[in-house]
Amino acid sequence: MKLLIDECLSPKLVTRARAEGFSGSSHIVWLGLAGRKDWELKTVIVDGDWTFVTKNAIDFRGPAERRGSGGQYADLALHAGHVCLNGPVGMDLDMQLELFDVALERLVRDPDLVNRVLEVTLADDVIHVLRYALPA
Repeated sequence: MKLLIDECLSPKLVTRARAEGFSGSSHIVWLGLAGRKDWELKTVIVDGDWTFVTKNAIDFRGPAERRGSGGQYADLALHAGHVCLNGPVGMDLDMQLELFDVALERLVRDPDLVNRVLEVTLADDVIHVLRYALPA
């Protein structure tokens, strides 16, 4: 599995991913894709067989109440997986790393994310983890 970190998250997450054995991981900026819109990244993500990591969950999986009803992954028949790090607006690097560490721990134990989403959410000072199929 190779993780592609969105530009809204720190490149330091790539360093952490590589240290945990995800050696093919990279960052949107490092691939020269900074500033691209989500719909422009979709082809790169799918064609490159990337598991995409972002904090913009709604843009890729649709609204939380109706996951898969919208977003960039709603019409995909096959994808390598999606990781959403959900925290407050302005999530700092320490919080990004804390949520990402939880995601990496889950991925090391169960790396199969084909057509699945792993959401790691900080709410009320508690980290919640949810894994589900997308498309359902």
